[in-house]
Amino acid sequence: MFNKLFKKSNKKTPSALSSIEKLNESLELLEKKERFLQKKISAEINRAKDYTAIQCLKKKKMYEAQVEQLGNFQLRIHDQIIMLEGGKATTETMDALRAGASTMKAINQSLSIDNIDKTMEEVTEQSENMKQIQEALAAPVGSAADIDEPPTRVPIAPTRTSSKPPIEEARRPVEDTDELAVLQAEMAL
Repeated sequence: MFNKLFKKSNKKTPSALSSIEKLNESLELLEKKERFLQKKISAEINRAKDYTAIQCLKKKKMYEAQVEQLGNFQLRIHDQIIMLEGGKATTETMDALRAGASTMKAINQSLSIDNIDKTMEEVTEQSENMKQIQEALAAPVGSAADIDEPPTRVPIAPTRTSSKPPIEEARRPVEDTDELAVLQAEMAL
């Protein structure tokens, strides 16, 4: 008999979902029974009017006690459902965390400091190659001695060919004279 009490069962533990379904079925059954008892209570009240009131009222009290007991059973079942749903959420969370940890472990195993150093060296080398290519493309073609500069001509100061008298030319705004001076200085270079 001792072995029967402590013997492990070969039955699999029910899943949270199947347990919740069973509890919901039990809850439905208890609710049906409660409705049935409520009908009996009403019937006893009606009979009390016709028969001996004391016996009917005793039965009514007995049925009310059973209804209260059924309400307590329903509360316990609701508590159990809530606990199972919480346990299921906890299990799913732990499974997700385990999967994440396993993935992180696999990632860390695929990366090593040697691989990272090697990759960084390759990146540096390719960057240096690109800089050299860009510098080669940006360098001027040939030297300054190779470029033939065209001979520069110095402009000759214009002689007075204007038909206007010198007084009118003197009346020109100062801006025109300044611009003319700047242009002449640039052309002399």
